[in-house]
Amino acid sequence: MASFTISSPSKSSSFLSSSLSSLFTPSSLSRKSFAFNISRSPICAPNSLKCELPQPLNYENGIPTIPVLNERILPKFVESNRMDKAVNRNGAKLKLFSGTANPALSQEIAWYMGLELGKINIKRFADGEIYVQLQESVRGCDVYLVQPTCPPANENLMELLIMIDACRRASAKNITAVIPYFGYARADRKASSIYFTQGRESIAAKLVANLITEAGADRVLACDLHSGQSMGYFDIPVDHVYCQPVVLDYLASKKICSGDLVVVSPDVGGVARARSFAKKLSDAPLAIVDKRRQAHNVAEVMNLIGDVKGKVAVMVDDMIDTAGTIAKGAALLHQEGAREVYACCTHAVFSPPAIERLSGGVFQEVIITNTLPVAEKNYFPQLTVLSVANLLGETIWRVHDDCSVSSIFL
Repeated sequence: MASFTISSPSKSSSFLSSSLSSLFTPSSLSRKSFAFNISRSPICAPNSLKCELPQPLNYENGIPTIPVLNERILPKFVESNRMDKAVNRNGAKLKLFSGTANPALSQEIAWYMGLELGKINIKRFADGEIYVQLQESVRGCDVYLVQPTCPPANENLMELLIMIDACRRASAKNITAVIPYFGYARADRKASSIYFTQGRESIAAKLVANLITEAGADRVLACDLHSGQSMGYFDIPVDHVYCQPVVLDYLASKKICSGDLVVVSPDVGGVARARSFAKKLSDAPLAIVDKRRQAHNVAEVMNLIGDVKGKVAVMVDDMIDTAGTIAKGAALLHQEGAREVYACCTHAVFSPPAIERLSGGVFQEVIITNTLPVAEKNYFPQLTVLSVANLLGETIWRVHDDCSVSSIFL
C-alpha cells in the first residue's frame, strides 16, 4: 500500500513578507528548480530568474527596447495596502490541501498565502483504489483543494473527487476545487458568449463537470491563458485565473525592440487569444498560421497570413500536447524569414514526441507555466517555466474575502 502525506513546514513572518514583494514575479526554473530552499524566495528556485521591469524604459534611436504593457509597469493592486496586511489575516477558517498531482505548485501557493498546507493522507491500495483521510478538522471551514488533471488524468481526477467527498463528509462549509489544468476542456469553443463544444470531448467534459459538482464542490478555480474555457461545463460558479500577465511580464523583460515583435496564432481558432496578447505587447502586429487538422494530434500547416520577415515571432497557445501544431508553425515562420521564434503556452502537457520537436532548434525559447509539473527528463535548454502560484494564491484570498477576481487582470 503506497501512501502520500502532505504537510507544510512552519515559516516566519519575515519570510512571508519577502514572498509578497511582487505578485507578478515569475520564475524561470532550471533542471533542479523543484528542490525548494526555504531560505530563498518562495517563488524563485535556485538558479532561477526574477523578471522585474526596469525603470525608466531604455530607448535606442527613439524606440523603446522593452514593450509597455498598457502603459503600466505592474498592476495597481500590487501596491495596495491590503497586500501589506496579508500577514495579519485570519486563516483559521481557510484550509488549503494538495493532491498528489502537483504538490510543488501547492506548496508555492501556500507560501504566498502565508498558510501551511493542510495535513492529508492519500493512499493507493494494491489494486489502484484511492483512499483519502483528512488529518485535521475542516468543520465550518472554506476548503481549497489543489489538483490538476495532469497525467495520469483519470487517476488524478478520481483523487480530486474523493478529496471533495471527504471534505463534504467532514462538514466543510465551502469546497473549492482549484484545477490549474482542466484537461477535459481542450476541445471547447466560444461564440457570441455561448459556450459549446464539438465531438465526444464535449460529452466527457460535461460528465467530469457533473462529477465534480455531485461530489460536493461549491466552486471551481481554473487556469487559462486568456479566455474562460471551462465555464460552460459547470453549473456551479467558476473563477478563471488568466496566466497571460505572467507570460507578458516575462516577455516584457526581454530586450526585444517593440517594432520587431509579431504575435502569431498557431491556428485560426486561437486568433482572439493572440489578438489580446498582441494588444498588451505594445499593440504588436498579428500573424496567423492556417492549417488543416486531419486527425487528433496530427496537424498540417498550409499557409501563413501576415508578415514575419526579419521579426521576432511570439507564438501563443493555451497548451502544448505533442507540439505538432506549434513546431510545424515555427518551421513555417522560419521559412517566411522570421529572425527568432518564441513559443508561449499555459499548459505543458508534453506528450511524446513533444520534447524532440520543441528542442529541435526551431525555437529560441519555449515559455510555459507550472500549472502542470514538468518531469526532469522533459527539461531542455530552451525551456523556461514561470510560476502561477502568486496568481492562484491571490485569487484564493479574494474569493475567500468576497472581493473581485476579475480586477486582478484589468
